[in-house]
Amino acid sequence: MSTDGSPIARHPLPRITRRRIHRRRWLQLAAAGPFALWGTRAAAGLPAAYEAVVVEPRIGTPGPNGQPAPWEFDLRGAQQRARREGRHLYVYLGAGDCPYCRRYEAFLAAHAAELLPHFRAQYLLVDLRSQLSVLERQLVLRTEGAHGPYAEFQRAIGDQRARLLVYPSVWLLDAKTGLPLMQMPAGAGTFQTVPEQLEILRLEQ
Repeated sequence: MSTDGSPIARHPLPRITRRRIHRRRWLQLAAAGPFALWGTRAAAGLPAAYEAVVVEPRIGTPGPNGQPAPWEFDLRGAQQRARREGRHLYVYLGAGDCPYCRRYEAFLAAHAAELLPHFRAQYLLVDLRSQLSVLERQLVLRTEGAHGPYAEFQRAIGDQRARLLVYPSVWLLDAKTGLPLMQMPAGAGTFQTVPEQLEILRLEQ
């Protein structure tokens, strides 16, 4: 539902096939626990050259019965800017203590000369900075048309990745509607080559 109570229009979305994008086993990585975090001291976040809009969370208070504090990411400002500039939103959710986030960020930095022209032509990058300890029931996302915890937000915009929050994740959103331009695999680190990343930016199936 939208913020005014009206239903959000949904449209069939192109899907990325496994043959085009090879999924990594992100859940195995998360299950590795603190041992997977050793040696990951690189600075967190998208590389500066990409000029991403950094959105820090507004952290609420814990619930009266011990519910964890919500971390809310408000995308409305970035959505408005992207609309003014005639671009889509490339929303990246990373975690400061996520080694696979650092791997994807390092990939973007290493191939900036090849990728930046394609990003800048169509996308405003948005960098959401979270932590691995923030679970789906805590993570709250807000656009002009949808607002709620991760699973609720995903269902509202028609994104099929509503069952489990995985770091890192990427959304390609239409700045006018706030809806996905295509269905994405869980885990942005699946884009480990320039051709794979360009397929995503071109919305190729």
